[in-house]
Amino acid sequence: MALVEINFDGIIGPSHNYAGLSLGNLASASNAGDVSYPRAAALQGLAKMRHNLALGLAQGFLLPLPRPNHGFSAALGLDQGEDRRLLAAAWSASSMWTANAATVSPAPDTADGRCHLTAANLVTMPHRSQEWPDTAKQLRLAFPDPAHFAVHDAVPPCFGDEGAANHMRMGTSHAAPGLEIFVYGRSGGAFPARQHEQASRAVARLNRLAPDRVLFVEQAPEAIAAGAFHNDVVAVANERVLFTHEQAFADPDGTYAAIRAKLPEAEIVVVPASAVSLTDAIQSYLFNAQLLTLPGGEMALVIPLEAWEHPRVRVWLDGMLASNGPIRSVLPVDVRQSMANGGGPACLRLRVVADPAAVDPRFLLDEAKASRIEAVIAARWPETISPEQLGTSRLARQVTAARAELLVELGLSELA
Repeated sequence: MALVEINFDGIIGPSHNYAGLSLGNLASASNAGDVSYPRAAALQGLAKMRHNLALGLAQGFLLPLPRPNHGFSAALGLDQGEDRRLLAAAWSASSMWTANAATVSPAPDTADGRCHLTAANLVTMPHRSQEWPDTAKQLRLAFPDPAHFAVHDAVPPCFGDEGAANHMRMGTSHAAPGLEIFVYGRSGGAFPARQHEQASRAVARLNRLAPDRVLFVEQAPEAIAAGAFHNDVVAVANERVLFTHEQAFADPDGTYAAIRAKLPEAEIVVVPASAVSLTDAIQSYLFNAQLLTLPGGEMALVIPLEAWEHPRVRVWLDGMLASNGPIRSVLPVDVRQSMANGGGPACLRLRVVADPAAVDPRFLLDEAKASRIEAVIAARWPETISPEQLGTSRLARQVTAARAELLVELGLSELA
């Protein structure tokens, strides 16, 4: 098998809106009630995928889930005018953040030599808790070969699991056996700790990981309290490199020592709070970045424009680049519509190390397919959605028809 890392980005759905449903997500809360721009959001996300393609990287995508979710509304007995927040939850396009779709353990890490994907239950937030059955269905379609993949249903909802947003993998290369790091929370002041330790341990068992190649690490309570609702808001790893804020983990020194003990080649790049505070990191989403290995072997950090434009973050980034460390380039991208709802470049992608030949080719992107997706988005995605439009039959018809046309264009009517 020719194993490579494939980033599967979520196509931002036509019901993308700002309902402020995510407690602890400061960007989502601060923009609640604003007019959203679904067409611009989806085109920005597609441009980021094309950016990766242009770098010579393998790129895939996942489709928006069906919205509005009438089954969710019916199960709650909702009528048109009742409980606007639950109504908005049935319209949420939050599946665009595919870092929360699943936890992925590549074949070199697992006991049976297959890539395992465990769908995340996302039970802490009602608008996300409805996603996993449709997500698992899509994952089974995208990764269909049982000789190469095993897709698991979500762990029981008594244990909150947020998928790859609270999981990192390190190793000497993507194709080599790796160290899988599960980051869980215990408390975060007024904000919930979304990833439970027992969920992380269950996923490691389902994914058939050897105990000596796994670490379970507690996220710092002060990071959760500051608005780092997922670990990927304060840390990201790629191959031998961990890029992290000083205050990401409850026991940073112990975490670094445990990583080095299992992976002596590890390089840990720590951003001190004296240079970039937790507030700066969360406002800019510096760490919610794609840390990538380019075809030439050097590493690049794909960051949101907000991080590049933040004065203190920019000073630190310039100093890092001048130091000739393991991260050799910084590449800003415009995902402002996603950022306004609390998701940066890392939130938008699920990393899967696999042989592309084993993946259903309908989920793999090339420039011709990107142009076809772009045409559907430009023609059918709403230009704007205001809060009062949610729940209306007119908007429901528009977003349902838009998604259906994309499925037809991509030959994926099984997801209708």
